[in-house]
Parts: sequence; structure tokens; C-alpha cells
Amino acid sequence: MIDILNVADDADVIINGYAFKRKENGVSVLNLNNPDKASFLSYTGEILETTMDDIELSIVHDYFQRGVKYLEVQDAEIL
Repeated sequence: MIDILNVADDADVIINGYAFKRKENGVSVLNLNNPDKASFLSYTGEILETTMDDIELSIVHDYFQRGVKYLEVQDAEIL
């Protein structure tokens, strides 16, 4: 089982219950209210892996585009 408190503490940004964490090749996203829902995005916002449905992915992608400046990603080019 995922330790939600540790995930939240380690997150670079939390936006409306989604924890965003910078990784070497992209950004991991976890729904803190439903930890079975996760996604991995490239720094350009491309969805690489996910367990989220299309609606939730759309929401996460929007949060990513709005919040990328808070992730301090140097090479991000949002489409």
C-alpha cells in the first residue's frame, strides 16, 4: 500500500489533490484521493503511462500546463 503522507511530503507540487513529482525523464502524478490513479508525463506534457481515464487525464494535463512553472522544470515546452 502506498504511504500517502510520504508521497505528499515528497511532492514538488500538489494541485487539487494531485501530487506532482519531478523525475529524471518526466513528471509522476498521483491522485492522493485515489492512489490507484497515477500517470507519468514527459516534460512537454506527453502522457507516457497512466491508469487514469480520459477525463481525469484531461484534468491532470490542464493542471500540469498551469503548474509547470512551480515544478521548476528548465526544459519544459508546453504545447
